Amino acid sequence: MKVIAINGSPRKEGNTFHALSIIGNELKSQDIEFEILHIGHKAIHGCMACGKCAVNKDEKCSVTTDVVNESVALLKQADGFVLGSPVYYSGIAGTMKSFLDRVFYVSGANGGLFRHKVAAAVVAVRRTGGSSTFDQLNHYLTYCELIVATANYWNVIHGRVPGEASQDHEGVQAMRLLGRNMAWLLKMKEATRNVLIPPEREKKEMTNFIR
Repeated sequence: MKVIAINGSPRKEGNTFHALSIIGNELKSQDIEFEILHIGHKAIHGCMACGKCAVNKDEKCSVTTDVVNESVALLKQADGFVLGSPVYYSGIAGTMKSFLDRVFYVSGANGGLFRHKVAAAVVAVRRTGGSSTFDQLNHYLTYCELIVATANYWNVIHGRVPGEASQDHEGVQAMRLLGRNMAWLLKMKEATRNVLIPPEREKKEMTNFIR
């Protein structure tokens, strides 16, 4: 089994990286492969609302100048993933937001590529805005019918300079427990693969509030 973590921080080894590494160490200790995909420093275009991914249904975004399409393929093959972001103005870092908008839209437009994978969201923050950013990240996971792993608190870790998050003992515990719970969910899902039939996917009902 394999879990891919998305590092949405511009800093390759900032506190988001340290949070993801704590989770990864727990997963690896339970024989689950773990990889961190660093995208926060890259130039990633926002969604253009062209709808081509829904028309073509080739599991690709029409924008081909960045890492989104190769990332979709990697996440599709993974058994689970973790979304990690720092906090910018009480929200998801801009590059990470552009990445998630397109990756998850491609997934949904192509029959739910990530449906029922085990996933989680984590946030690294200096002072405040952690809960709102954590909430925003979870919107992607719950919208696409993923199985969301949890810890014993919200998955937010505090620190300013790179590595300082390791001093947030409660945050470190949350990341460690998240990794442990994620491993349990992955193993439970694997153990019941040939026993329980997953619920059938339903075609989405699309409405608006104009009458």
